[in-house]
Amino acid sequence: MSLVELIAQADERGLAASGLACLDRCVPLLGGDDETLRPVWASLGDDAGAGEWGERLEQARCKLDSVGAGDEAAVLAHRMLQAAPAERSAPELRVWADACSVASLQIHRLLDTARDEASSVDSRREGRTDGMSPLVAAELRRQITVLEVLAGHGPAGLRRVLELSTEGRRVLRAVVSRRSRQQG
Repeated sequence: MSLVELIAQADERGLAASGLACLDRCVPLLGGDDETLRPVWASLGDDAGAGEWGERLEQARCKLDSVGAGDEAAVLAHRMLQAAPAERSAPELRVWADACSVASLQIHRLLDTARDEASSVDSRREGRTDGMSPLVAAELRRQITVLEVLAGHGPAGLRRVLELSTEGRRVLRAVVSRRSRQQG
């Protein structure tokens, strides 16, 4: 199943986790650390109150909002953060998760030193993967796995999703660090 189809079929928690995972992997561009979005992740658990998502999201925005304008990748990451819906409703989350998917793939494409042969990331999300650059391919796999894990395991899959996100964040942090050393 393509990423576009997985997003279309995801439930509210899957959509929230999908968008949050994309944002979480891009936190290094916003100056955040591994713990910045942890409280927002906790709001996806079964024991979380209805308003916790919005409250914790706003706290994360306050921590990360001090980031000024950066390069195109940082701007895309900042837009993901700002576009996150305050309410956990499936229609709003579906739009956000879809936009985060595109933005995160585009960020990885911008930061990849290898050329991606597709004219846009949309074809990647639809399942056309020929000539895909390694960084984009890894991000696409993470996005698909997040949605598959949550569809198959529900709330019990959140731990695995968080592990995938942490792994992706570390990869992106290394790419950003290497890029800044090369430019500096």
